[in-house]
Amino acid sequence: MSLHYNVLFLCTGNSARSIMAEAIMNQKGFPTFTAYSAGSHPGGFVRPEAIRQLQSASLPTEGLRSKSWDEFSRPGAPRVDFVFTVCDNAAKEVCPLWPGRPATAHWGVPDPAAVVGTPEEIDRAYREAFAILERRIVLFLSLPISSLDHRALQQKIDEIGHR
Repeated sequence: MSLHYNVLFLCTGNSARSIMAEAIMNQKGFPTFTAYSAGSHPGGFVRPEAIRQLQSASLPTEGLRSKSWDEFSRPGAPRVDFVFTVCDNAAKEVCPLWPGRPATAHWGVPDPAAVVGTPEEIDRAYREAFAILERRIVLFLSLPISSLDHRALQQKIDEIGHR
């Protein structure tokens, strides 16, 4: 594999979990990783609670936007080395065929946007989703990617999704 990798995080609406994962990976994985996010049915906006969570973690939020996964299956799109679904709905959908042979895994995270409650309960749901994503991304970044064959790498990233 190369020394630079592109990672695509998928969720149905691309408004919270996948957006947070994109921002975390772009910060923690720089310069070896470039992260993107997309959705099968993008909501067209980024949830303000996700933006607040990213800002509270001192992560940049400029340029984050809700977009369709179709952008990444078109000619001229960035080559994708890894594709991670972060919501159960996206994991069940038929994804586009990604050029190349990206490693894929389901890293399901409870949907903080589905939480109904007090502002404190909603903020807690976003903090918890962020913490799960950050932990998985840090584990992923610790893998010796360039020295693993495709099968071993696939097994490792699948295991991360269960942590």
